[in-house]
Amino acid sequence: MSTLKEQFRREGFLLLRNFLDKSVVENIYREAREIFAIQIKRVTGRTVDINNRDEFENAMFEFFEKDFIAFRNTGITVQHSLSLHRFATDEKIVNLLKEIGIELPVIGARPAMQFNSRFLSKDGSKHWKLDAHQDWRTGQGSLDSTVIWFPMVNAGADLGALQVIPQSHKSGLLAASTSGYQGGITASLKDEDFVQTEFEVGDLLIFSAFLVHQSGNNITPNIRWSVQLRYNNLSEPTFIERGYPMAYIYKPEAELVTPNFPTVEQLETVFAAPTPVV
Repeated sequence: MSTLKEQFRREGFLLLRNFLDKSVVENIYREAREIFAIQIKRVTGRTVDINNRDEFENAMFEFFEKDFIAFRNTGITVQHSLSLHRFATDEKIVNLLKEIGIELPVIGARPAMQFNSRFLSKDGSKHWKLDAHQDWRTGQGSLDSTVIWFPMVNAGADLGALQVIPQSHKSGLLAASTSGYQGGITASLKDEDFVQTEFEVGDLLIFSAFLVHQSGNNITPNIRWSVQLRYNNLSEPTFIERGYPMAYIYKPEAELVTPNFPTVEQLETVFAAPTPVV
């Protein structure tokens, strides 16, 4: 029987059933919904039950329509949740990376959380459904760059779980329209070569950053909540020779996001001495 490392190198991906602790996944999912619920209440006036999926997601759609900028900012904020970042360095994840051959793992890009639905899109595919692509283009790290993806809800073909082309990681870097997230592969691909993945909460997909994959088509009224983690290998020779290049560039806004904020009075309120407890 072949090892995980052998299977991974041959196929370019592994779908590991019941690999994750469901309570850990739920904690990440819950924290994201709690963050959104705060802004949903501010924008829509609705106090939503985050455990009522249809109620909560309908409120998400209303929030999206009423204040897209706040929705986008909240979406960015959930990428910085403590539970998500804590999970990205969990010992079980690190050990899995090492088991498939990533000798010295390092985070290749900030952990990402995605919430995909056609009802959360302003221009069709851009915000919720990616065409066939290779993740290495956006990271450009070690040649054995690895991606971990898992949904936080049960996800099959109807919810748009990923579709992959087995062994396509050995085909090289294929021509694409751009290096960005929307940089779909321009080379000819056959629909029948894609394999549809299906998940229950706790399942995990780990794949080479060169593996050709695409979003499935979420035909349901629900959101596909998922997590993506990216890693490079600090011991990979070409990564060392290229001086550990970093294609992701994070930088602050040049101007104040909220003009004339904060005032001295607002800061005095924040840092006022606490009222003594009698």
